[in-house]
Formats: sequence, structure tokens, C-alpha cells
Amino acid sequence: MAAMLARGLARGWAARGTLRVGQRCVAAGSGQDQRGEVGKAQQAAAAGEEASRQPTIFSKIIARSVPATILYEDDKCLVFRDVAPQAPVHFLVIPKRPIPRISRVGTQDTELLGHLLVVAARMAQAEGLDNGYRVVINDGKHGAQSVYHLHLHVLGGRQLGWPPG
Repeated sequence: MAAMLARGLARGWAARGTLRVGQRCVAAGSGQDQRGEVGKAQQAAAAGEEASRQPTIFSKIIARSVPATILYEDDKCLVFRDVAPQAPVHFLVIPKRPIPRISRVGTQDTELLGHLLVVAARMAQAEGLDNGYRVVINDGKHGAQSVYHLHLHVLGGRQLGWPPG
């Protein structure tokens, strides 16, 4: 059922010219523990401004110089599977225009941020997450942000715990 829904949504988006489907390069890997992500976030924060001027792994995925399992793409964003999934369904929604952190957005980003959330919701539906899912945005060192390119994590496919952190 979910696969049929995903194909139907993809056909509809493709018909409107808003989707390039099907670039599948890499299968999702196994999950990492929380300490690994926190450590990565601390390293990324310590790298500071120097690192923020370098292309991120997400910029390289957008440029297709690093492989990813791409689920959806339009002129504003890209959706791909997380390589270290923390739930049975775990994908990322990223803007093509690099924004380092959610705390650095401005009013000029309002439309883009709304678009990212709409795409996240449509992709969750396409992935069969009818019983719910979680959308997470990590920000900065204490938020465990390990890649300084804004990204929305969409996690689902099982009962998620609370509190999350």
C-alpha cells in the first residue's frame, strides 16, 4: 500500500514538473549510538566558522559528488535516506540553498521553511507513516547538530519514546 501511494505521489509530482525521481546510489546503513552523534556535534561546533565555509556532506550530496538514496527532489530541496537510521523510516529533508542553522534563519526564509515542512509531510505519507512520525531539527552544539547545513530528520515506523533527549 505504501509503495503504491509513493508511486502515485511521485507520478503526480512528476506530472507537475516538481520531481526528479529514482536516483538510488547507496543503501541505508546501521544506526549509531547517541554518544557518536554528540561527539560529532561537538567536533563540528569546535571547527567553527572555518568549517562553515567548506562544502558540507549535504552540499556534496546535492552536487552528486557523494552518493545517497534520493527519495525526492525539486528546485528548493532534496530528500534522502539517513545513512545511520534511528528508526525503521528515517530520511532527511534539506534545502538546496545552504543555511547553517535554524537559529540563523530570517524572514526571507519563511517560504522555504514552509516548503520543507510540506515536503516532509508528503514524504512521510508516501513512506506509509500513517500512525505518526517525528520531525527533528538539531541546532548547534547542545542540540547535537553535526552537519552545519539545515536539515529536517523525519523518523517513524515504530513507537517513538518521550522525552527524546
